[in-house]
Amino acid sequence: MRLLGKEEIENIAIGAALLGTGGGGDPYIGKLMALQAIEEYGPIRLISIDEVPDGALIVPSAMMGAPTVMVEKIPNGDEAEAAFKALENYIGQEIYATMPIEAGGVNSLLPLALAAKLGLPVIDADGMGRAFPELQMVTFYLNGISASPMVLADEKGNNLVMNTINNNWAERIARSATIDMGGSVMLAIYPMTKEEVKESAILESLTLEEQIGAAIRKAKEHEANPIDAVLQLLNGFELFKGKISDINRVTVDGFAKGQAKVQGLDAYTDQECMLHFQNEHLLATKGEETLCVTPDLIAVLDTDTGIPITTEGIRYGARCTVIGIPANEKWRTEKGLATVGPNYFGYEVPYVEVEKLQAKKELS
Repeated sequence: MRLLGKEEIENIAIGAALLGTGGGGDPYIGKLMALQAIEEYGPIRLISIDEVPDGALIVPSAMMGAPTVMVEKIPNGDEAEAAFKALENYIGQEIYATMPIEAGGVNSLLPLALAAKLGLPVIDADGMGRAFPELQMVTFYLNGISASPMVLADEKGNNLVMNTINNNWAERIARSATIDMGGSVMLAIYPMTKEEVKESAILESLTLEEQIGAAIRKAKEHEANPIDAVLQLLNGFELFKGKISDINRVTVDGFAKGQAKVQGLDAYTDQECMLHFQNEHLLATKGEETLCVTPDLIAVLDTDTGIPITTEGIRYGARCTVIGIPANEKWRTEKGLATVGPNYFGYEVPYVEVEKLQAKKELS
């Protein structure tokens, strides 16, 4: 067990924005909520799964909805607590700890704020190792763990307890309810045992986010290239460098969907990269060439500062560097690719690991 204070939260917020691959909600808002919670309730206890007692109940906390909605509809802080209390009452067991459902954006920070407020420890793990847009797109699902019972809570005081026949129906019904509840809600979801988390989660992801943030900050302090520091830490690849020349973004069916065009600079002059996203960046192409595709991570970083740029934060003229990062091996399985691979999202491209795409590029 170790304590997370303000410096750790600052670093986690940067790392969460990067692993969020453009989605997961703006981590800035979650950072402010976590910092305020620490100010009011003290440091947050971060524990490993091995420190959890047998028989304890672990419940991830998360926000569901389009990231663009959160720009104007900020959580008031009570929704997550209401969701947890409703789930405890339904199950009849006290929740021992919480954890992020994904390693990305606001959903890495909101569980920390909730934990500080309720005095709960946070498990150093998540269910994606990145961010994905749908509820069944978690490694828990790959291991057959049910999202139900789950609770949706909004800022008006409504909460909805759901039991569904499978996790795909959980996504479908919860997405419809989220739209009716204003476009974003807080969730208490995937109640699990210690053994289930240990087997199915991606461990030490909060620590990795903290390391990413620290690497970027230290590189800037020593006038080194922060993007090089990130690539070295994550075994990543520079895919493209340029400036945003066009952005097409709409909020539809509870998602922020669109494309961003990057006009090449420096070594990429006279070239063009297209980014395709649904909350998160899912496909990066250069002409007919695939640079990186889901489930591998595509992140857009400010070229000068190395700070990640979210899909709702992309602006015309922004100078950026697009990087690719290998996904956790859990996503590269047959079931993983069926759940979050390019075909699921309607992209008619085969999945090829980013490292193989880069090796092929170097050979040519």
